[in-house]
Amino acid sequence: MLTYPNIDPIAISLGPLQVHWYGLMYLLAFLFAWGLATHRAKQRDGWTSDMVSDLIFYGALGVVVGGRVGYVFFYGFDQFLANPLWLFQVWTGGMSFHGGFLGVMVAMLLWCKKYKMTWFQTLDFIAPCVPTGLMFGRFGNFIGGELYGRPVSDPNFALGMIFPTDPLQLVRHPSQLYQAFFEGLLLFIVLWWFSSKPRPRMAVSALFLIGYGIARFIVEFFREPDNGQLFIAWMSKGQFLSLPMILVGIWMMWYAYQKKIYDWGPQKNNG
Repeated sequence: MLTYPNIDPIAISLGPLQVHWYGLMYLLAFLFAWGLATHRAKQRDGWTSDMVSDLIFYGALGVVVGGRVGYVFFYGFDQFLANPLWLFQVWTGGMSFHGGFLGVMVAMLLWCKKYKMTWFQTLDFIAPCVPTGLMFGRFGNFIGGELYGRPVSDPNFALGMIFPTDPLQLVRHPSQLYQAFFEGLLLFIVLWWFSSKPRPRMAVSALFLIGYGIARFIVEFFREPDNGQLFIAWMSKGQFLSLPMILVGIWMMWYAYQKKIYDWGPQKNNG
């Protein structure tokens, strides 16, 4: 069994100014996304540094607004009804990937309209830059002691730990770290490799949906269900929301290789 590091949630304190680790992780997520996107833009025709900066700004707004609203409505609607101001208390933690995903989709539509780019051109470009942000977000969850895993069957399980925020003080899976690895680092490696060569339009976005959906679906078996309750039978709400991502991703991958529209490289044929 491991010992939870019990890190102070406040990373930097300068008088009245306090910077929480949760916020710092989001800052690192956006900085990494900006750096990776800037690198990708150098390999693509028609992309400028201003376009990348705007893209990250729009995406950040989509993540924060969509992630918070999604968490409140998907996982904490009763608490919101009891205290509507809780919606704005972002520092308390609680961000939904699925809500953030929808927020980013809306933000990308607005960005595409401004720069006259197609939606999937944009999503294929930015998708490989997303998993590192998910990784940092899960690190933030771990430091905050939130969204921890289910109790382990063997208290001597090598990776098990007791989270100080757990009222039951049970030995649990550090599922935040599982998610950081599978939804973050591993998905980033796969997407970065896949997108390093020209692929048909929609294919990179499709792989992101499939990869994230499968990783999230599997890790949910080790994560404590929100509010301690499963959503449908044995399925958690996270698994339920991930299924459409997997199915849509599979269809998109098939469609991409049927149409074979290439936006860059020697096979470019998008006009």
